[in-house]
Amino acid sequence: MSINKLKKITNTTCPIRNTIELIGGKWTFSIIYILLNGKKRFKELERSIEGINTRMLVKELKMLEANKIINRKAYATVPPTVEYSLTEKGKELEPLLNQIKIWGKKNI
Repeated sequence: MSINKLKKITNTTCPIRNTIELIGGKWTFSIIYILLNGKKRFKELERSIEGINTRMLVKELKMLEANKIINRKAYATVPPTVEYSLTEKGKELEPLLNQIKIWGKKNI
């Protein structure tokens, strides 16, 4: 294909670019992968992801919640308890994550 026939990639026309912008944070896939096993509390997530700091986990969780990838449920306890789980939209990412995992094992 010649360069002249290549389509310009824009935010509105490229589903891959849109997906990466939606779930492309450094820690996003790790968070989703852990939540595929069920609900987790904040500290469980934090302990499960080596190298992530509290501030970054909070930022990623807020972004995922805003994009309707995860649910956040807060309980009125002392201290406050918060659980995170995947939405149906988030669960749809499981085949993609499994393919990335397979590719990673094969090529890294």
